[in-house]
Amino acid sequence: MKTTADQMRAWRGPAVLTFGFRPFFLGGAIWAGLAMTLWVAMLAGVLDLPTAFDPTSWHAHEFLYGYLGAAAAGFLLTAVPNWTGQLPVVGWRLGGLAALWLLGRIVVTFGGGLPALIVALIDLSFYLALIAVLAREIIRGKNWRNLVVVLMLGVMTLGNALFHWDGAGAGYGAGGAGLRLGLGAGIMMIGVIGGRIVPSFTRNWLVRRGDGVLPVPPMQRFDKAALLMLAMALLAWVIVPKALPTGLGLLVVGVLHLIRLSRWAGHRTGAEPLVWVLHVGYLFVPLGALAVGVAVLWPGTSGTAAAQHLWMAGGVGLMTLAVMTRATLGHTGQPLTAGRGTVGIYLLLIAAVVLRVVAGGLPDIAGGLHTLAGLSWVAAFSTFVVIYGPLLMRPRRGRAV
Repeated sequence: MKTTADQMRAWRGPAVLTFGFRPFFLGGAIWAGLAMTLWVAMLAGVLDLPTAFDPTSWHAHEFLYGYLGAAAAGFLLTAVPNWTGQLPVVGWRLGGLAALWLLGRIVVTFGGGLPALIVALIDLSFYLALIAVLAREIIRGKNWRNLVVVLMLGVMTLGNALFHWDGAGAGYGAGGAGLRLGLGAGIMMIGVIGGRIVPSFTRNWLVRRGDGVLPVPPMQRFDKAALLMLAMALLAWVIVPKALPTGLGLLVVGVLHLIRLSRWAGHRTGAEPLVWVLHVGYLFVPLGALAVGVAVLWPGTSGTAAAQHLWMAGGVGLMTLAVMTRATLGHTGQPLTAGRGTVGIYLLLIAAVVLRVVAGGLPDIAGGLHTLAGLSWVAAFSTFVVIYGPLLMRPRRGRAV
């Protein structure tokens, strides 16, 4: 096969296996909604699952390493062929990767009676296989600068392994270095990849509108310095999460990335939700850094878990949804514009983040706010499945915009 289109036309199986974004965006969205539904039921005391971890650690793991793993796989399996000029993974090879991801969700959720090592090996097999596939394509395409993406995925895999180590021992997975390392890798992915696509997509949209105010081109010296500081602050947070220099570093990083975001002309994008949502998603990176920094320096002023949710639910949750909606529309031949349903998805997700963060400061009504936040999250991803599921499952029509 000489082209991607030839390869896709030759495939006679389910359309959902014709490109990496299809099974992983769909599976990830279904799991994000289902796992939160299970978590709300567990909080209400009406469900007790035989998970491989304690309930809170299961919840954290399945969002970070379950949902984010699927979203990252869908994006990278779609983007890397464009970066390298290599053919995408399609058909049963793609189905095999998706099956490994699904098997990990099953054993982590219902594998409480299995040996911890078996659960860990099954869960990690998806990440190792994904790294092998991506590294092979990047090396074959001699696209060396994007090996950093594989490196970040490797750090995330190490974090997952540490999470399993904590969960198998006397530690607490949701409060251990494994969670911080994986979340740090996810935030760095947003910093690096988001730092490319947010100004680029914004510029393209503004140029089409004839707007004379354009974003500063990505990856200038300031951007590289801000990313280096982000990496250093996140590493300090992983190793010494309660140290004074860690808190100060996170505050500095928060300011730097607010400045970085301000250079991308986001204030000009209010007319197109597909564009402004990228800016709002990235906004949660500096807001999370500031909130976690405050929680480190003044532990009594804000809850650590609530602060982390600005990164986890806000940065990761909203940015992945922004990319998933945009990529699905573009790669299935739909116009690149957000309808009311898509705007509803974004608003529901933002509401979930706000409710969860506010709950950290209002302990008397935190239970009710947690439930409302969870239901808003479920509604956001359920709406995504209803609107975008048919596009992900049927053959592509028309030409991508």
